[in-house]
Amino acid sequence: MILFTRHVKLSVGVLCGFALCASAAQAPQHINIKQLTTTVEDVVVPLPNEIFGALNKLGSVNWKQHVRSDKGPNFTERPRIALLLGTVIADGFIAVQAEDAPAVKDIGQRVLALAKGIGVGNSITPHAKAIIDAADKRNWDNVRQELDRTQNSVQQAMNEVHDEKLSQLVSLGGWLRGTEVLTSVVKEHFSNDGAELLHQPDLLSYFQTRLQAMPEFNLLIIREIQDALVEVKPLIDVGDRRIPPESVKKVNEITTRLGHGIVTRD
Repeated sequence: MILFTRHVKLSVGVLCGFALCASAAQAPQHINIKQLTTTVEDVVVPLPNEIFGALNKLGSVNWKQHVRSDKGPNFTERPRIALLLGTVIADGFIAVQAEDAPAVKDIGQRVLALAKGIGVGNSITPHAKAIIDAADKRNWDNVRQELDRTQNSVQQAMNEVHDEKLSQLVSLGGWLRGTEVLTSVVKEHFSNDGAELLHQPDLLSYFQTRLQAMPEFNLLIIREIQDALVEVKPLIDVGDRRIPPESVKKVNEITTRLGHGIVTRD
């Protein structure tokens, strides 16, 4: 069996949670979450390439049905923009997996607009243009690479101006959107192996701790996310036990509700 584990010291923003980076990587027939992980700030994070490969091994996935067209309103609050940016980047990976060129191009433009809204547009402009150009040519490998670079550039640019908290919100938005789609896929094609991909209690605790350190972001959606993570924790923190179908369904309901809240004005 191929061992996918690697250990890298990065900000969790680089991965945008486990933000749905599609690839043709070969996945094992049996999924072991411990072999699909990287360590980020001492937190175990599933490697995105292997997550997608593993999902594809579990059964045929109609990725087009998971492509989201709702752009969301034009927020002015930077924390809300950061959350939305994370979800939109995750949507980009989903659209690439579906090979939906119009959606990818639209997402590239949306990423640029949101990045400008939090003051890092200059860092993102070349990536957004490259995403659109590659989508025109149906060069999906290049689109994936540029989405990866977009994540890195957003995180680096915000850290340079000491906006680490906004960077963490980008990561959180991506993780929530990724978890919403992951649970939707696993719910439709349930297996114990697929449900095991949700076993990420340390990552969830990481986000809970970071949100507690953001009292200045007094927004309804952030309070809703904090409450929801409390609901999710016992559903995925099951020790050596298996995560049952009803827990997958409940996590999907929670993350779907939050996803709607992120793209909807209060």
